[in-house]
Amino acid sequence: MDGLNGSVVSEFVLLGLSGSWETRVILTITFSLLYLGIILGNFFVVFLIIVDSHLHSPMYFLLANLSFNDIGVSSTAVPRMITDLLTEHKVISFQSCMTQTCFIHALGGTEMVLLIAMAFDRYVAICKPLHYLTIMKPRTCVLLIVISWVTGGIHAMTQFSFVINLPFCGPNKIDSFCCDFPRIIQLACSDAAEFEFVVAANSGILTIGTFLLLLLSYVFILVTVWKRSSGDLSKALGTLSAHITVVVLFFTPCIFIYMWPFPTSSVDKYMFIVDFTITPALNPLIYTLRNKDIKIATQRLSKWVHYDRFC
Repeated sequence: MDGLNGSVVSEFVLLGLSGSWETRVILTITFSLLYLGIILGNFFVVFLIIVDSHLHSPMYFLLANLSFNDIGVSSTAVPRMITDLLTEHKVISFQSCMTQTCFIHALGGTEMVLLIAMAFDRYVAICKPLHYLTIMKPRTCVLLIVISWVTGGIHAMTQFSFVINLPFCGPNKIDSFCCDFPRIIQLACSDAAEFEFVVAANSGILTIGTFLLLLLSYVFILVTVWKRSSGDLSKALGTLSAHITVVVLFFTPCIFIYMWPFPTSSVDKYMFIVDFTITPALNPLIYTLRNKDIKIATQRLSKWVHYDRFC
């Protein structure tokens, strides 16, 4: 069966993570536990924000969407990576490879815009507190979520439209545990230099542009607070520290991968592991351990469960 574009190649071989059988078993257990932590941790954040009325605010509405998106980002690649670790013949069909890649980029683009929305929310809360509820009204929050999903979809479809028409008639081995546009383009039979540039520009500019915009926004917030009252600077920094940590964790691997989108080494697949497993697993911990409202809400939920059990 040919690929979607009539190519001879109908499947790709994912080389994944190599090693002895014992090593792969250990990695399988490790990634399974990490994935379980991602699902439980992020679903807990979403559930807590839904059931606790004290968390029904724009900030936590955006955080719930970020946690839900993290589950999606991780689920695009980690389950398959876990199963492939125990399989000798790691094959993915042409259609499945394209679908996986589109979801990775759509969810990745969505997360970038969500982080911008969260930075904007913090800017309004810290720099314009009297106008916060007027600016960050429910309609605005929903619009920000819609914009994030539309942006992620456009980003993915733009790249997909360039890659889908490339002919694939020879090599079909991808030195990674998941499909990605830069890796797929390398396997095309024709001269794909133009497509390489477009994909690199699309992902690279979106990634580095968003990262710099976020850093500048945080600097602007801190400078504004410092000019207003130097005593409030430490408080503002404490409020933003969780957001800055998440931004650095998410964007560092992305910048490493897409600023050099066609590497000669396989180091980038380890950067993918950070984005797909480490960052989504740490996000709930960062926001839970460093957020007073979340801690109090967790205590209220614990007391309610304990009371309901013994009454």
